[in-house]
Amino acid sequence: MTDKLEYTTMEIQQRVDRYISQFKEGYFSPLSMLARLTEEVGEMAREVNHHYGEKPKKNTEQEKALEEELGDVLFVLTCFANSVDIDLSDAFERSMGKIETRDKNRWTPKEEGEG
Repeated sequence: MTDKLEYTTMEIQQRVDRYISQFKEGYFSPLSMLARLTEEVGEMAREVNHHYGEKPKKNTEQEKALEEELGDVLFVLTCFANSVDIDLSDAFERSMGKIETRDKNRWTPKEEGEG
């Protein structure tokens, strides 16, 4: 059994930056990053549709794991954040603060002891 790897958002951003920094091309422009992110989210959507939706894969289509597609989305999202100098932890904190305030009474809370 292997140990599960865990990374902080800072470690993820640093690892992606080390990888991208090896190449003269560097990060793509924000518009190209958005196109790449859209492409990867589309591939993830296709996998979700095959596994949970009504559209089975064709016999000629290669099997891809949803986990792999989600990882691709995370990589491109991290590239995007790095390219425009955004700290993902800060972005996440801002987003959660907004959601926790705006939506705190939007959903039905679970009862005490409810799973």
